[in-house]
Amino acid sequence: MSKEKIVDKSAQRIVQKQSECVKSTAPQNVTVILPAYNEEISIGSVVLLARYYADSVIVVDDGSSDRTAEIAKKAGAEVIVHEANKGKGAALKTGFAAADDLGADIIVTMDSDGQHNPAEIPKLVDPIIKGEADMVNGSRYLNGLDKNTPSYRRVGQTILDGATKLNSGLQITDSQSGFRAFSASTKNVFRFKAQGMAIESEMLADAGKSGLRIAEVEIGVRYDVDCSTVNPIKHGFGVLFMILKDIEFNKPLYYLTVPGLILGISGFIMGAYFVQDFTMGKSLYFGPTMLMILFIIVGSFMALTGILLHSISTILKDVKIA
Repeated sequence: MSKEKIVDKSAQRIVQKQSECVKSTAPQNVTVILPAYNEEISIGSVVLLARYYADSVIVVDDGSSDRTAEIAKKAGAEVIVHEANKGKGAALKTGFAAADDLGADIIVTMDSDGQHNPAEIPKLVDPIIKGEADMVNGSRYLNGLDKNTPSYRRVGQTILDGATKLNSGLQITDSQSGFRAFSASTKNVFRFKAQGMAIESEMLADAGKSGLRIAEVEIGVRYDVDCSTVNPIKHGFGVLFMILKDIEFNKPLYYLTVPGLILGISGFIMGAYFVQDFTMGKSLYFGPTMLMILFIIVGSFMALTGILLHSISTILKDVKIA
């Protein structure tokens, strides 16, 4: 190989390394979105702290009846007001659109009740700045469930994490975290349809379907400031129901066909025993016989419905890609 070619390749490597260095250290516009509903007690301090670590802070006042919007504006936030309460999904949708208008490169979502520490924002945005991830999930349980977490939360978290993993296909340790960072290029990935905290699982499902690169970083959380008026058990079942409804359409083979096959096969096995007993001269009892028929009919219906929905879902995905 000639000396000229060696020098040329060396120069190309130097230019490539310099460009990668510039790319990784280029300034990024970080915008924080705070969905808020009656958070006048905490919103001011959260906004002030977030402004230390972000270029701009957007507060979406989702129909609050207190002074949330007024205090947030005085603290220096860009405030958008929903006249009526539309839910967290709608608030995030509004916030993402506003962040795009502000030219955000990275969008950070946080709860506005003071649970999250704004000082951890740099930790969340770092993988995106380095080009290692499109979305970063702040996890309270990256190293296992915290023993300080209330027991009812640990049980509920385990169930919701499992359902979310089944729906999204992602190995996430904290599916209900509201402290996340997103590359601005992901803004059109999310549906923002879910109400309440179910939006967290919905966004993971959307991210999984879109093939986003997702990283997790450990975060802290304060439970002493959780002022939610929603019953935690009711809330947990609500989120679980939403996830199952999502699975019903996204993965109907898991939701309908597999349980249907189990029921149908159980019915046929019962039928085989009944036929054997009948050939030996034994009587058939009405209750077990009707249960066998019910298992076969319901199981067959569920299995076929799951296959049909799977086919429809596949067609719709192909149409969207086209």
